[in-house]
Amino acid sequence: MVLRTLFVLMNFSLISINIWAEEIQINPTHPDQYTVVKGDTLWDISGKFLNRPWQWPELWNNNAQIKNPQLIYPGDTIYFSIVNGSPQLDLSRNAQQAQYEVDSSCVLGEDDVKNGRTRFAVSKTGKLLPCIRETLIKQAINLIPTESIAQFLTSPKVVTENELNNAPYIIDFAGEHLIAGAGDKVYVRSITQPESRSYTIYRAGDTYVSPDTGEILGYDAKYIADTIVQQPGDPATLTITKSNSEVRKGDRAMPKNEDEVTLNYFPRPPEKSINGSVISVLGGVSQIGLYNIVVIDKGSKDGILAGHELTIYRTGKSINDPYSTIKNDVVKLPDEIAGTLMVFRPFERVSYALVMKTTQAIHILDKVKTP
Repeated sequence: MVLRTLFVLMNFSLISINIWAEEIQINPTHPDQYTVVKGDTLWDISGKFLNRPWQWPELWNNNAQIKNPQLIYPGDTIYFSIVNGSPQLDLSRNAQQAQYEVDSSCVLGEDDVKNGRTRFAVSKTGKLLPCIRETLIKQAINLIPTESIAQFLTSPKVVTENELNNAPYIIDFAGEHLIAGAGDKVYVRSITQPESRSYTIYRAGDTYVSPDTGEILGYDAKYIADTIVQQPGDPATLTITKSNSEVRKGDRAMPKNEDEVTLNYFPRPPEKSINGSVISVLGGVSQIGLYNIVVIDKGSKDGILAGHELTIYRTGKSINDPYSTIKNDVVKLPDEIAGTLMVFRPFERVSYALVMKTTQAIHILDKVKTP
């Protein structure tokens, strides 16, 4: 589905009070100051100063003079200090950005320039007041690398067997086509009363299975195309408006979700103990590394929420001990920390998560746990 709106905000009120009760753990190798560069994220920067990046908002709370610490721009310099025994951060705006933060009742946006705006604020004496012209420099750095997850916020998705099997399906194409693409018409069974004018075409993908019990947790519904309902019925007529790959007979149609997608959280650990596993990797990659999207075998039914951070543990190998007095003695080596992930889209039994940090290679069936 198409992502309508994507906001990356820091909403401090969503973070558990219990987390704030923890002592702030400063990274012993923290810099005394750091100048933000293009491509930085708040998560990256927080890791430079903290062992637990989710404590970043609390570190800012120690400085009441900072009005909007969530709005940090390339060129800004962050200073670390200890004041009255408490760590805190100070922020120095770069000169180019600071000029946009002066108080003014007139702001000239990019659209105003393009459209030839002619009306401006004037003083009581009739003099034209100065305007601030907004430019792209006002783009604050993102909390996380949103470009890595944008395409996964709405499509693909995870569905149950019933959802997939009961969804309307393509029975044929208009014209003599073996496959269809953008601009083609398709006939879909049983859309007599459309839930939406827009439908998304999916195809059954991977089956997600619990590595512990063998239970089926859900089915990957791979995004294929977007369509518009031209004529309801059985079959209904739909026109393909955009396709990611060829559309085939038997592909399933589901109403497009038009809900606004908002990321209004700062990553934080779950409030309960989570012990799960990485069961798949998305995006057509075989090696799991930084900013890859993985699927874990825990979802909303297990208490997982968007924004929850989990530690990834590489599963220790089992090796034979040739020096043991026990014949064929096998030793299980300890699990080792391999990185950190953040859940951004939980389903009922599984969740999509972004790998935020890696310390070594990550593999399918590696464990994920509450930090």
